[in-house]
Amino acid sequence: MISSTTAAGLVALTCISLVHAHSHGHAGHQESFGPIEEWTSKYGNTPDTSFSGPLSFSRLPYSRCLDYPRSLSASDANNFDIAILGMPFDTATSYRPGARFGPYAIREGSRRQSVDWGYSLSWGGNPYTDGGRTILDCGDVPVSPFDNALAVDQMETAYSTLLSRYVPVRNESDSEPSKLASLAKDGREHPRIVTLGGDHTIVLPILRSLNKVYGPVSVIHYDAHLDTWNALGYPGSESTQAQVTHGTFFWLANNEGLLTNTSIHAGIRCKLLGTVDLEHDASVGFELISTDDIDEIGTLGVVERIRNRVGDGPIYLSLDIDVIDPGMAPATGTPEAGGWTTREVKRIIKGLAGLNIVGADLVEVAPAYDHAEVTGIAAADIVADFLALLTLGQRSSHGKFY
Repeated sequence: MISSTTAAGLVALTCISLVHAHSHGHAGHQESFGPIEEWTSKYGNTPDTSFSGPLSFSRLPYSRCLDYPRSLSASDANNFDIAILGMPFDTATSYRPGARFGPYAIREGSRRQSVDWGYSLSWGGNPYTDGGRTILDCGDVPVSPFDNALAVDQMETAYSTLLSRYVPVRNESDSEPSKLASLAKDGREHPRIVTLGGDHTIVLPILRSLNKVYGPVSVIHYDAHLDTWNALGYPGSESTQAQVTHGTFFWLANNEGLLTNTSIHAGIRCKLLGTVDLEHDASVGFELISTDDIDEIGTLGVVERIRNRVGDGPIYLSLDIDVIDPGMAPATGTPEAGGWTTREVKRIIKGLAGLNIVGADLVEVAPAYDHAEVTGIAAADIVADFLALLTLGQRSSHGKFY
């Protein structure tokens, strides 16, 4: 048996020998880093597969972007055009909780997607490589599960922080501002963030952040529910914070002046108190496309109504996974029968090409209610469409895919 003192001496001697070998090299060694190990000599590097490696969306480069000190310069190598950001918040739901695990489930559902194998037949290109944009998975906002007021502030602070970053420099001689830059108050281009929810409440802090850069925005809202309800009518909403829920955030956003009067819902089919809900919804600034409307006007008719409504200003895209029928996406907190198919939703998203989308989210994935990951996979594929919309979809101001 070797004593602890002797063992420590052997370890020290080994370390000194390795340092000496690295410093001076030996015959048969790879450069100055010692011999080639068995794995490397036999198999080379270790690329991640679809079922191994760290979990990031579509196996994109991953960073905790909020942790990095920045030079606040457009030439900073850590800048990005588009960020994937998780907001695992679900403590303002009205029915089934669990969407705090949504960001993880969506990333898990994206494992078979990758930068290298990203070419889309529908979009005619690879959004990760053909759009000329740097896309980064920025991890999750560490939101409080105990204090909703704190959590909302954390989400707004995180979103505002990333939104203030500079996009990468691509051509130093190109001084012409982009269309998105012309829409910003400061006249410069800002990153765009695709947020993974989380329950739908996360849109309130997001809209507050976007308002600082763009002013009021129009919203394209895919959902089975209106989410414009007046919180003062909710039982248990006596406190100010209790009025902030996943069904009231648009009402609150409108009260704060964060919305234009040209927003639109798509896919609505929830039960209502009556026409009073529709009248209130219109007063908040929304037009409505019901689930049934697609039977009359088709997907292209839905696209046309959306495009005619939102116009040429800054637009935010928000998609609740419950817009899809629960037979295809069961893992959600407030399921409603009779929704659109995944293919219909994807086709309508493709029709938004060329619009001035300043951000997007996919929310309300609650994987505890999923089966064989079908909801997570559908959600991940839709997020990939968001990325295509933000990159490949900019090729035509009129929407090449419309």
